[in-house]
Amino acid sequence: MPQEASAAPGSEPRLPLILSDDNRNPCAAEDLIDSAALRAAILSDLAGTAGADAPARRAVVVRHLAQAQAQGNARLAEAFAAAPRAARGLVGAQSLLTDLLVSAAFEMATTQLHPVPVPTMAERLSVLAVGGYGRAEMAPHSDVDLLFLTPWKITPWAESVIESMLYMLWDLRLKVGHASRTIKDCLRLAHEDMTIRTALLERRYITGDKGLSQELHLLLQKELFASTAPQFIEAKLSERAERHRKQGGQRYVLEPNVKEGKGGLRDLQTLYWIGKYLHGSESAAGLVQHGLFTPEEYYRFRAAETFLWSVRCHLHYIAGRAMDQLTFDMQVEVAERMGYEDTGGRRAVEHFMQDYFRHATRVGELTRIFLTALEARHVKKAPLLEGLLKRRRKVRPGYKVLHGRLTVAEPAEFIADKLNLLRLFDEGLRTGLLIHPDAMRLVTANLHLIDEDMRQDPEAQHIFLDLMLKHGNPERALRRMNELGALSAFLPEFEPIVAMMQFNVYHHYTVDEHIIQCISILDRIERGELVEEHPLSSGILKAGVNRKVLYVALLLHDIGKGRPEDHAILGAQIARRVAPRLGLSADDCETVEWLVRYHLLMSDTAQKRDISDPRTVRSFARMVGTRKRLDLLTVLTVCDIRGVGPNTWNNWKATLLRQLHGATADALENGLEAVSRSMRENEAKRALRDALADWPRADLKAETDRHYGPYWQGLPTETHVAFARLLRGIGAGEVRIDLHPEEGHDATRAAFVLEDHPGIFSRLAGALALVGANVVDARTYTSKDGYATAVFWVQDADGHPYEVSRLPRLRQMIEKTLRGEVVAREALKDRDKVKKRERAFRFPTTITFDNEGSDIYTIIEVDTRDRPGLLYDLTRTLAANNIYIASAVIATFGAQVVDSFYVKDAFGLKLHQKARQDSLEKKLRQAIAEGAERAKQG
Repeated sequence: MPQEASAAPGSEPRLPLILSDDNRNPCAAEDLIDSAALRAAILSDLAGTAGADAPARRAVVVRHLAQAQAQGNARLAEAFAAAPRAARGLVGAQSLLTDLLVSAAFEMATTQLHPVPVPTMAERLSVLAVGGYGRAEMAPHSDVDLLFLTPWKITPWAESVIESMLYMLWDLRLKVGHASRTIKDCLRLAHEDMTIRTALLERRYITGDKGLSQELHLLLQKELFASTAPQFIEAKLSERAERHRKQGGQRYVLEPNVKEGKGGLRDLQTLYWIGKYLHGSESAAGLVQHGLFTPEEYYRFRAAETFLWSVRCHLHYIAGRAMDQLTFDMQVEVAERMGYEDTGGRRAVEHFMQDYFRHATRVGELTRIFLTALEARHVKKAPLLEGLLKRRRKVRPGYKVLHGRLTVAEPAEFIADKLNLLRLFDEGLRTGLLIHPDAMRLVTANLHLIDEDMRQDPEAQHIFLDLMLKHGNPERALRRMNELGALSAFLPEFEPIVAMMQFNVYHHYTVDEHIIQCISILDRIERGELVEEHPLSSGILKAGVNRKVLYVALLLHDIGKGRPEDHAILGAQIARRVAPRLGLSADDCETVEWLVRYHLLMSDTAQKRDISDPRTVRSFARMVGTRKRLDLLTVLTVCDIRGVGPNTWNNWKATLLRQLHGATADALENGLEAVSRSMRENEAKRALRDALADWPRADLKAETDRHYGPYWQGLPTETHVAFARLLRGIGAGEVRIDLHPEEGHDATRAAFVLEDHPGIFSRLAGALALVGANVVDARTYTSKDGYATAVFWVQDADGHPYEVSRLPRLRQMIEKTLRGEVVAREALKDRDKVKKRERAFRFPTTITFDNEGSDIYTIIEVDTRDRPGLLYDLTRTLAANNIYIASAVIATFGAQVVDSFYVKDAFGLKLHQKARQDSLEKKLRQAIAEGAERAKQG
C-alpha cells in the first residue's frame, strides 16, 4: 500500500483523500498539491542559484515538483485502494494532479527560467491538454498529450519555454506527447488528418494565454466542426470497425484489451466524440439532453464506463506502467483488488470476468442505439444499397424496413401481443434482415412481458423452436436474443451462464457464446458446408436424426456450468424441467436429458482411453445403448469440441471419434461379444500379410509369431508394417527409428525399435520432450525375442505434425539419452517452464486407478496442469516403481492435461492392492509437485 506523505512539522495529519464521482471535479486541488507552498519552496531555492546555468535551475524545480508528484500519487493510490471502483474520481484526480504539475512547470519556465518583462503579442503561449488528458480522463500511467498554441510563428522565447517545460516533465518521468502549432496550423492539419481533428475536439485549456484557446475554439467550430459532421462520423465508425477487426472482432476475447477491444473504453469514447462533434456536449450526460440516449441508457453507459476505467486503472497500478491488455495473470489480481471473492463453486476471477463481459455487451447495445439515433437524423449513410433492399423478402404486416433493417410499424400494437417479442426474431431470420436497434430497444424495454404464462404457451414454444429449426442461421437470432436479455427471459435457467467465463486457456468463449457457436456449427454441418471436415456427422445428419432433440440438447448441454456440482448431472436435471416446457414429447425429453447428462462421454472415451482395447468399446457401447443415441451423441460431441474455439478441432480428434463411432456401431449391430481380443488379433495378422504380400512366407510367419496379443490389438496395420520393416534384420545394440507424418491425424508417428530394458518408455518420452515434440498418444510393447517396439504420435508446439526434417536431431538425442550422455531430468530443467501469464490457472491434481476399464491392464489416470516435462516425470516415476507401461493416452485441454497409462506390475498383473495404489499415487503427486515448483522458477 503506498504510504501517505508525512505532514509538515507542526501541522495536523492530513485526512485520507476521498474521491468524488465526477471526473471534472474529483477533489480539491489543495488535497493533491499545496500550490502556494510549492511555489514558495521553489522560489526560495531558486534564489540561491542566481548564477547557475539553466539545467541546474531546472533541476531545482524538478526536485520540488517530483516530491509533490510523489505525494499526490501516493494519496491517489491510497484513495483508490480504499475505494477500488471509484475510477471516475481517480481518472479526474490524476488529470488534476497533472494539470497542477504542468501549470507549475509553465509558471517557473515563464517567470524564472525565461522571464519576459513586457511580452509582445507574438510572445503569447497557451498550453492545452488534448486526447484523454483533454477529457480529464487519465489512468495512473496514461500519456500526457499537450498542445503548445501560439498566435503566429513560434518565437525563440516560446521555443525556450516549451523546451524547458518538456525537460522538466520528462524528468518527472511523464510520457509526454506534444505538438507546437499556430492556430492556422491547427485548422489546416485538422482538415487533413482525422487523428489530429479528434485530438483537437478533446482539447482543454490548462494554463497560459486563455484568449488564444478561446480563439481556436471559435474558429474550429465555425470553419470545421459545423460543416463536416457526416465525414467525421463515417471516419470514426470506420476506425471502430478496423479496431475491432485487429482485436479479434468479438466481445468475448479471452484476454480483452480494456481500451481498444470490442465493448471497451474506446467504443464509449467514440460515442462521446460524435456527440461532442455534433452538439458540443462536454460529457456523455449531454447525449441525454440531445435525445441520443434515454436516462436509463445513460445510466448503463456510465456504469460500464466506470467499471472499465476501474479495471484499466488497476492494470496500470499492478503493472507499474501503461497496460491495457487484461491478461490471465492480471485478471486474477484485478479481481482481488476490486473485491471479488470465490463463491458458489467459482473463482473470484470468473465472477469478475462475467461482469466484465456483461458490461462489454451493454456497450455494444448502447452503440447500436446511438447509431440508430444518428441514422434517424440522416447523419450516417444507409448501410445497404437500394439494389440489395429490393431483393429482400416482403415483410409481414406489423413490420417495416428502415435503413435496410427490420423494425416495428406501430410499437403500441406490437407489444399488445407479447408473442411478438419472439416473432420479431423469427421474422428477422425469415427475411434475412438485421433487426433495427429501435426494435431492439422495444424488446429490452418490455422484457417483463416474457413471463411464465408466455413460457408455457405452446405457440411461444413453437416460435422459439422454429428459430433453431426452420430458417437456418439460428445463431443470429439466439445471439441477438441473448444480448437483449430475451433469451434469459424466455429460459430463466440460461441467465446464470450469460457472459460466464471459464478461467482456463482451453475455452475461447464464455459459456453462452460457446453454446451459440455449437448451434452455429450444427447448422453449418446440416447445410452441407462442412462435409470435408466432418464427413461422419454430415452423413449422420443426411441419413436423418431427430433435429429437435439435437438442437435442444446443444442449447442445454452446458447450462449447469458455474456451480459446485458436476455440470453434466446438474444440466440433465435442468433439462428435465426445460425440455417439456419447450413442447418436446416424453421420449424426446428423455433423450435430451440423456444427451446432456452424457455429453462428455464420447469425448472423454475417445481422448482419454485406449479405444483399441475391446473393453473400452464394450463399456462405451453399453452406456450408449442404441445406434440412435450413438449418432446423436457423435454429432453433439463434434459440435461441442468445435465450439470451444477456432483451433481445438483437429484431425487427431476426428480420427479418434470416427474410430470409436465405427467400433461402437459394429458392437451394437453384431453384439458386444463380437468385440474380442482374439478376433482383432487374427484380423490384424491377416491385414499385415496382405500389406506385405511381397515378403517371403517364412519372414511373414516369423513376424506374426514374434509379438504377443496386445501388440496386434493395439496398433493399426500401417504401424505394424513400419515395425515389421524396422525389425527385419536388426542387429544387436542397434536402434532403429521411423518418423512418418500422418497428415490425416495432425501428428507424426515416431516408431522406435531397440533392445528392451527397464524405463525405456520414460527415456524415450524425455528425449522427445528435449527436442520439442509433444506426445498425444503412445504405445509400447515387448516382442517375444526381447525388442521394445515403442510408437509415439507427436506434434510440435503449435499442434502440427512434427517435421521429418528434425529427424537427425531427434535420433541424436535418443542415442545420447539411451547412452546416458544426456540425462533428461537435468536437461529439461531450463525448458520445463510455465509462462508467466498462465501461472494463475489452477488445476487440482487428481489421480485415479481403474481396474475395470481394461481386461488386462490397470488404467492410471492423472489429471493435472500441463508442462513440457510432465510426461517424462510421470513415466520416470512409474518406471522407478517397477511399473510396466503398455500405452499412454494423452488428452490436452489448454493448460490442463489428462494422461492415462495402461500398466501392469513387474509380474504382469493389475495393481489391485490399495496400499500399492496409495504409495504410487503419493510418489506421482510428489513428482508433479516438484516439477511444478521447478517450472515456477522460470
